[in-house]
Amino acid sequence: MAGLTKDDIDMHRALPTAARAVTIGVLLALLPATASLAAPSRATRVPGPLGPENVPLEVGHPLAPASTAAQGQTVDGIQCDSHEQVAYHVHTRLTVYVDGQMRPLPPGIGIVDPVAQRTTRGPFYEASRCYYWLHVHVQDGIIHIESPTKQTYTLGQLFDIWQQPLSRTQVASAKGSMVVFVDGRRYTGDPRDITLGSHQVVQIDVGSPVVSPKTVDWSVTGL
Repeated sequence: MAGLTKDDIDMHRALPTAARAVTIGVLLALLPATASLAAPSRATRVPGPLGPENVPLEVGHPLAPASTAAQGQTVDGIQCDSHEQVAYHVHTRLTVYVDGQMRPLPPGIGIVDPVAQRTTRGPFYEASRCYYWLHVHVQDGIIHIESPTKQTYTLGQLFDIWQQPLSRTQVASAKGSMVVFVDGRRYTGDPRDITLGSHQVVQIDVGSPVVSPKTVDWSVTGL
C-alpha cells in the first residue's frame, strides 16, 4: 500500500483475519487524498487516415479559420521569422471535441501567408512570409514548437497567435462546460497555462458527451 511504513504492514500481518479489514480501512482513511485517485484509463489511439506527418488527420468542421491569426507582429514575445528555428524543436498534439464531435485545428496557424505543398497524404502548409515559433503545418492537431532558444511555451500563447479566445469556458468558437485532458489525465487548471511539451497530447471536450482520451503513436511519426 502506497504511503504505509514497514511497521504498519508488519502490524497488519500480525492481526487476526477479521481485524485486518478494520485496520485496512483505518489506514486508508489516513492516506493523502491524492493516493485515492485512479490512474488514467488506457487511452485509445486517434482514428483517421494518416496525413503528411504520419499522424491521423483531424476530420470535421474546423474550430475556427486560420485566417484570423496574427500577420507577422510579435505576439507574447514570440516573433515571426523568415525561416523555421530549430534550436528547440518539439511537438504537442491538440484535439478538440464539441458535443462529442471532433472540431479540427486548422492548418496555417502561425504561418503567415501559407502555401499548400501537395503530398500523397494531403496538403502540408509552408510560409511565404514567416513562421511564428508556434505553428501548425497540417490538419492533424500537431503544434510545432520551433524556437531559437529552449523555453516554456503555453497553449494560451498559441491561441494568442491565432487570435482566438481560450478560457475555462471557451475554446475559439465553442463555449460551454469544458473537460481537459493532458496525456490522458484530467487537467483542472486554466487551459491557457498548459505547457506545450515534447510528445504531449492535449484534449479539450466542450459540452457532452466527453470523449475518452486519445493518444498518438509518436514512434511512427518522426516528429
